[in-house]
Amino acid sequence: MPNQLRSAVAQALSSPVGGGRAARLASWLAVLSVAVFFLILPPLTARAAVNIQEVKSEKGITAWLVEDHTLPIVTLHLVFDGGTTQDPVGKEGLANLMIGLFDEGAGDYDSDTFQVQLDDAGAEMSFDARRDGIHGSMRMLSERQEAAFGLIRLAVNRPRFDPAPVERIRAQLLSEITTNEREPHAIAELAWRRRLYGTHPYSRPPEGTRESLARITPADLSAFHKAAFAREGLHVAVVGDIDAKALSARLDQLFGDLPQKQALAPVPDVTPNLGQWTLVAYALPQTSLQLAFPGIGRSDPEFYAAQLINDILGGSSFTSRLFQEVREKRGLAYGVSSSLEGYQHSNTLVVTTSTRADRAAETLDLIRQVIKALVDTGPTAAELEASKKYLIGAYAIDNLGSSSSISATLVGLQLDKRGIDYIQRRPAFIKQVTLDQVRAAAKKLLSAEPAIMGVGQRLGGVP
Repeated sequence: MPNQLRSAVAQALSSPVGGGRAARLASWLAVLSVAVFFLILPPLTARAAVNIQEVKSEKGITAWLVEDHTLPIVTLHLVFDGGTTQDPVGKEGLANLMIGLFDEGAGDYDSDTFQVQLDDAGAEMSFDARRDGIHGSMRMLSERQEAAFGLIRLAVNRPRFDPAPVERIRAQLLSEITTNEREPHAIAELAWRRRLYGTHPYSRPPEGTRESLARITPADLSAFHKAAFAREGLHVAVVGDIDAKALSARLDQLFGDLPQKQALAPVPDVTPNLGQWTLVAYALPQTSLQLAFPGIGRSDPEFYAAQLINDILGGSSFTSRLFQEVREKRGLAYGVSSSLEGYQHSNTLVVTTSTRADRAAETLDLIRQVIKALVDTGPTAAELEASKKYLIGAYAIDNLGSSSSISATLVGLQLDKRGIDYIQRRPAFIKQVTLDQVRAAAKKLLSAEPAIMGVGQRLGGVP
């Protein structure tokens, strides 16, 4: 069946399709969705045992590779260090504007020609500007990888930033900003980040402002690209129908002409300002609540104890204490959860939920009671054992279910400096955590007075 599937996918994607670019792209996406469906059918136990190879090119560029020849598809994920924290003061939104232009012309191709070439290559390419890095990805048919890799090489090395596309993408971002100016949750999120992070780059809106976007010129875009796109800050993972020898050559083709060193502005670490309220009163049927506590970095020796206490508090969807107390026993919310949110320069543990406006104060009080009980007495031995089993067993489902999720996971492990054998070592790290260590983590992370954000029409109990 795998060979038949490979043949069917290749034939479908190589057949001519009438109707122009939109029809060709629709055909490609339809076939790709079927292919990806079959790609995730193998048992998750097999996915958990993925064989990761480190590939190093002649020019010294390193990538992690998982060969998978089941389907004729190659998935590439890359990250350049930097991200929106590198936006200059007064020109916020620069990184977002830049990545929006990578498929709007590169090399000798103007915007329309580049789009046609991308469609004809049967490839999907996307970029995303996050706070600590510029992420990019491409999925392609392995038989057309020459054309597809050639296009992402142009996008990474020689983006054009032509005036007409710059103004079009700028207008799109301005439209998003206009929408956010009227959206209560977006208003609250911006105020929340400013209170948490003060003047740190994490406090700034990644999409920019009307004023900052207006100041950005094509020269600014070129300067940002030159500073950030270098081999020194590059992380690459590839999954699919390609071997190590072929990938080594591709790495030099894609990235070999980039400068060696990045020219990034230093970004300091920041401790979030907790113990304060951010309130946006708005006539909504539900009130959204968010609480931020101290977090912990992934390289911290106590990280796994923190991960376990987070899972017991609100990380597991149906078994956590918050879910049981807030939803199951009292029906105050459809969902309630907690998560460890980690950036390169700051970390938090965040609890989120939404509830009926007239029960917001009650829900907030209950959440704080659950947290206090966990701090005072800690989890039980049974809770800890169940959480260990879940975190070990769910890893493959959450991170290794498809070629895209595997490639993103591998890049994430590189960013966290986990080591290429981390997936095999991870269960032991979790198993060795003791009950005393988890109780200590609960006190360390959850004893502080949290920062609280509320969005809704009734916010009773607010000091």
